[in-house]
Amino acid sequence: MSKPVMGRWNASFVWSMVTMTMLGCLGCVSKKDEVKTGGEKNGDAGKPAAKAATINTEGSSTVFLISQATANEFEKISKNKVSVGRSGTGGGYKKFALRQCDLWNASRPIADKEKAELKEKGIEWLELEVAIDGLSIAVHPSNDWCTELTVGQLRKLWAPDSTTNKWSDLNPQWPDQTIEFFGADTDSGTFEYFTEVIVGKKGASRPKYNAASDDNVLIQGVGGSKFSLGYIPYGYCMENKEKVKVIKVSPTVEGDPAPAVEPTVETILSGEYKPLARPLFVYVNKDTLKRPEIVEFLKYTVSEESQPLVAKRGFVRIPDEKRKEMVGRLEEALKAVK
Repeated sequence: MSKPVMGRWNASFVWSMVTMTMLGCLGCVSKKDEVKTGGEKNGDAGKPAAKAATINTEGSSTVFLISQATANEFEKISKNKVSVGRSGTGGGYKKFALRQCDLWNASRPIADKEKAELKEKGIEWLELEVAIDGLSIAVHPSNDWCTELTVGQLRKLWAPDSTTNKWSDLNPQWPDQTIEFFGADTDSGTFEYFTEVIVGKKGASRPKYNAASDDNVLIQGVGGSKFSLGYIPYGYCMENKEKVKVIKVSPTVEGDPAPAVEPTVETILSGEYKPLARPLFVYVNKDTLKRPEIVEFLKYTVSEESQPLVAKRGFVRIPDEKRKEMVGRLEEALKAVK
């Protein structure tokens, strides 16, 4: 009677030992595989994989469209992530000066005052031109009376002391209806650019108008009022052709008007559409070029592969000669990084 009992005990003991051995081996295999995977990912067995980094960009709502599209494509080929904000060129500069963002998107060149402030803070910056915009004068799609305006007429509308409030004030044959004005807010580089080239002084503007930092809000505003008029970046207008209509602009301030020109890729690139064609920029603190993820993203931004994204968002590509100049500018800055 004792043999069967001992046989059952021996069998149970053996199977327990087998099970424990198998689990131990599985654990060993799992750990080995884990180390191998990390090593293969980094090219150095035994070390954990490098963590993904986040690149913070801030600034222009105009450049936002381009930066967002570039970030989306960049993330498909990189482990790193890009956060894109649109607090306006002015708002982005403030964060850039405080080192609260890695890249500053701007819809106008850096100002002398900003250069001086950055120098005081010990920030050495690099400027990269990434695209061209044709700031557009937009009206409601049902507007069939106003197909073009001169710079002189726009100045009359947007001057700080303007008394031109109705369409009939510009032309007696036009509707006796109050114009609803839309434009960029005062933190925007678009506001600074428009007031400088149209009104004649940076920051000078009619006090009462619908201001917004988000160009989509301006699109909705102009598209929602039959008697509206606004200035909006070309890319936003091209993406919303059913909501707003873009009119021609003559560069004439006084006297017989020169031919008015419609903003198109061709007229913006050639400079024929003036004075509202403008370059768009990305600025970087040179100290951050020590970070490989920043370098990786900037190289992609100025690469030939990224240029179709500019056109896709409704803006104009910089000429390839200019793009190569930006590549060279970045390479020169990288040589100085230690």
